[in-house]
Amino acid sequence: MYRGDDSPMNAEQVMQELEALGKERTQKIYLSNGAREPLFGVATGAMKPMAKVIKRNQPLAEELYGTGNYDAMYFAGVIADPEVMTAEDFERWIDGAYFYMLSDFVVAVTLAETKIAQEVADAWIASGDELRMSAGWSCYCWLLGNRKDHEFDKDKIAGMLDTVAKTIHAAPERAKYSMSNFIYTVGVSYVPLHEQALATAEAIGQVEVNKGKGKPGFLNALGNIRKAVDKGQVGFKRKYVRC
Repeated sequence: MYRGDDSPMNAEQVMQELEALGKERTQKIYLSNGAREPLFGVATGAMKPMAKVIKRNQPLAEELYGTGNYDAMYFAGVIADPEVMTAEDFERWIDGAYFYMLSDFVVAVTLAETKIAQEVADAWIASGDELRMSAGWSCYCWLLGNRKDHEFDKDKIAGMLDTVAKTIHAAPERAKYSMSNFIYTVGVSYVPLHEQALATAEAIGQVEVNKGKGKPGFLNALGNIRKAVDKGQVGFKRKYVRC
């Protein structure tokens, strides 16, 4: 078992360590959110000691992502080297992302650290594919929440708000979450369009989402933005995209 030494780890050793870190309770939580076997149920925080030793290692990340094991795929995103990944690599990764915790919190997060982030995310948003759309909108959330406001085209972001206003209610279920989060993120982290984001959220109102079991849920971007305003969070930027 991994003890924190500085020796490099190969894929087999990483898989053994992930298995040792797995918890049945965490596994059940992941499965209830859409993960599928194989998986071990590793809390993301428990991966940090390994990640600190391995750092960025794209060949290892590719090998782990290709296993189809959820925990290994998540860890692949942690140690991936976005600077060497191409658009084709991200297409391959999004093809393997079978539910939102992979599309939005592994692939989109990794994409957000690249120079091609907006180009790839734009194509995914326009694709009509549920998880690609979700990842594309999520990528913009990670971008806007981290990069300085001047790095974005204000007119483009304004146009994206208009697109959300016109299409969110008829969008695929998972995309609704990311689109609602996009409005929230613009309202909180992109100061030039704070007022437009508020107006968009108000015009849209609550967005109904089908959770698959029981009664539908509702997304409320307006209420979330107002809470952030009350807490003085407007202008908030993350120091890092990936933990």
